[in-house]
Amino acid sequence: MSRREYLVKLNVNGRDLQKVVIDPHYEEKHADSVTDETILALVNQLDGKTFGPIDKDENGYLYFVNDHMEQDGLFYKLIWLLHDNEIFVGIVNAYRR
Repeated sequence: MSRREYLVKLNVNGRDLQKVVIDPHYEEKHADSVTDETILALVNQLDGKTFGPIDKDENGYLYFVNDHMEQDGLFYKLIWLLHDNEIFVGIVNAYRR
């Protein structure tokens, strides 16, 4: 499967973002408990907030992890990224805790 893109209006880390790009990797092990809609709801919880990265790669991508995010009474872990030259938040993985 290929990555899926969704248009959004978010401000994360002081940056206006216009897209969420979801990597289908999560579906390999977590398709029974996570959907794109779940991920989009979790990403919306990032809006208006600032986070510190846990890592940065050689291509300038900053990686973030938010654990114990609650959605509909369930808890999730969201692994995501930003890049200084891009207007999207990329979802690396998401799964239920």
